Amino acid sequence: MDSLDKATILLINLPPGALCGVGLLSFTTSPRFCGVKLLPKGIHFIYTGATTSLSVRSGVWIAPETSSTGQGETIIKVWDADREELVEEKDEAEKLRWKANVRGLWQENLTPYRQSVDGAAGEPDRTWTALVDCITPSLLSRITGGQRNDWTLSTSSAMRQDMEDIPGLTYGENSTIRQEKELNFLPIDLKQTWRDGAIGRERTEAAKDRSWALGDMVARYCSQGEEKEVVGEMQFCFLMVLTLANFSCLSQWKRLLNLTLTCQKAVRERSDLYVRILRVLRLQLQRCNDVEGGLFDLSDDEGGTLLAQLLRKFRRGLEDEYGEQTSDVRDEYAILEAYVQREFGWELSDSFVRRGVLELEDGEQVEMELDELEGEDERGEYAPVVVYLGEDGRATTPPS
Repeated sequence: MDSLDKATILLINLPPGALCGVGLLSFTTSPRFCGVKLLPKGIHFIYTGATTSLSVRSGVWIAPETSSTGQGETIIKVWDADREELVEEKDEAEKLRWKANVRGLWQENLTPYRQSVDGAAGEPDRTWTALVDCITPSLLSRITGGQRNDWTLSTSSAMRQDMEDIPGLTYGENSTIRQEKELNFLPIDLKQTWRDGAIGRERTEAAKDRSWALGDMVARYCSQGEEKEVVGEMQFCFLMVLTLANFSCLSQWKRLLNLTLTCQKAVRERSDLYVRILRVLRLQLQRCNDVEGGLFDLSDDEGGTLLAQLLRKFRRGLEDEYGEQTSDVRDEYAILEAYVQREFGWELSDSFVRRGVLELEDGEQVEMELDELEGEDERGEYAPVVVYLGEDGRATTPPS
């Protein structure tokens, strides 16, 4: 055995031909497979499925530690054939037996940790580290309700408000069949982004610039008001879509972007947060093609169009807030903008021709005008609504 300071996770009784994933790398298990060795320090996600097809999967987040003697931790999980997921080994005698047997399993039964087929075994992966650098044990405990090295969830785990949106699955059915813990995400209500009691101009401004809602959420729900948790939850949600195809995590990822990218004052007040958000978003977009099932299809209206609109709105907010000033946020946005333009063909700038002459196949020239983005902020939830107020200040029917 070498690298005694690195961790080992034993996956007992995992059947041959099952799917097993460690972070960004997944593989099919062999009859001899019993776990993963040489796990470096940090946050890791281990997930499994009864088959390699896109079906219900489950996983566990772990944060292995090194003992005072420099010995890497050995974590033991057992495959539950009935539930088709990894569970904690409760029998202390069995734990001791397996830990004592690690040396015998080392060469033939444990695969070394790596994040690509040709990656270095047992070495931290820069991409994975960048994708999880804001995920902390306290965040994992809040979201999953679990304890260290037992932060579990599955494809069907969900925040209560998302459960009705999962096709063919009700909250009661999920609780009875899967006995899942609810995911405790940061609460985001995009329909009310102002404080209770706000009226008039205050309410209007808070509806257009959601900085108050972001600040209120951080102060009330993030541990010790730590704004980095917003990025950590964004990272958690993306990776659970990437590995488990979790619908609720996709919904929360979109809610987080809808909130953060429609703030203006907060961009200056929380510039470090926004540098992180933009950097993480770019890294995530680079991995979108890895997601099975088309959940991150950036070519459709539900994916690319929504995100492109949010980024355009955010760009205009940057211009209004900073004017001609330079800032780290603007620099990070410029890198993201260049990436999405190159990879997806998105034009986020307003400085392009809206009107021009189009030549048809028969040679006829027709003047055309591009108006798709003209009212981008005035559609859907941003559409203006005329409200008639009576003498008492309450909404009333319009005058005839």
